[in-house]
Amino acid sequence: MKKLISINKLVDSTRRLTSILALCSVPIIGSAAEPITVVGFGGSLQDAFHSAYFEPFSEQYKVDVIEDSYTGGFAKQKAMVKTGNITWDLVQMDENEMIAACDQGILEPIRKQELLLADELNPSAFSRCGVGAFVWSMVSTYSPEKFGNDGPKNWKEFWDVEKWPGKRGLRKQPRMTLEIALLADGVASDDLYKVLATPEGKDRAFAKLNELKEHIIWWESGAQPLEWLRGGIVTATSAYNGRISVANQEGSQYPIGWDGQLYSMDYWTIVKGTKNIDRAYQLLDFMMKPEQQKLFAENIPYGLTNRKANQILPNALLSILPTAPANQKNALLLDSYFWLDHEEDLQQRFTSWVSQN
Repeated sequence: MKKLISINKLVDSTRRLTSILALCSVPIIGSAAEPITVVGFGGSLQDAFHSAYFEPFSEQYKVDVIEDSYTGGFAKQKAMVKTGNITWDLVQMDENEMIAACDQGILEPIRKQELLLADELNPSAFSRCGVGAFVWSMVSTYSPEKFGNDGPKNWKEFWDVEKWPGKRGLRKQPRMTLEIALLADGVASDDLYKVLATPEGKDRAFAKLNELKEHIIWWESGAQPLEWLRGGIVTATSAYNGRISVANQEGSQYPIGWDGQLYSMDYWTIVKGTKNIDRAYQLLDFMMKPEQQKLFAENIPYGLTNRKANQILPNALLSILPTAPANQKNALLLDSYFWLDHEEDLQQRFTSWVSQN
């Protein structure tokens, strides 16, 4: 997917003047600026970025914003850096891939002092090579047509196909799936990665998955779980909270099982060597503004990184964010460093396990 917002092209003056103008909402004055290319994960999330950030930024500062989308990983960024042909500037990344790409020198280290709204952000929003974009979570949901208001509300109940019959949707990867299996088996969220780090814990997770295996349909894109619920292919599934909320805004009534949610933060990263680094920081500043983040959450209910943004959200919207205190019951923060150490081995085991009858 590519979009081009075509606006008259004008250039920055100096970096500092650009940052000051960004906060003062004064158009940039100059001549013939290069467009900035921003890359996300597509779908309803990309639509929210477009409405809350890219389009108003382009209109306000008379800058062309080229949008692209991808499915994750950093092979393309790595090839760009190796060849010196940088065609992406700002890229959305999940935490574990950002950390790995940063360690390999593919991303620009973030200069916190360049962000004029840095003090308003949650401290956890800063990583060596990333600035927090939003907090998302993996939750459970079920078909209200099948179970009414009494469907499975946590991962333990998700496994109970006798009380709640039908197929189950889970994402086709070990990360998040093994955690869900251990939560379903009664492991406390505070102890989960200690357990999963042991051979016995890994065996326990796969044994729990074996109990459900014949009922699982594996999804690979974020749109599939709700499509399968609507089509009756599954009766309960894991899904991203934002996808469920957007569907509900459009008229569906899918319950969100917050108990035992798995949550993490996605980050904005800057590709190493981009010539648009000043523009990238200007857009980052714009995306950190409380009013823009509020607009983002109104488009898709993910947790925000600017603390002032949360203060201006209506209570009804706050209540459906992963970061709401009431939704943090038994919540599990995904451990990206665990997966950097264990993903290769667990991916091989998971792939082999899935292929077995």
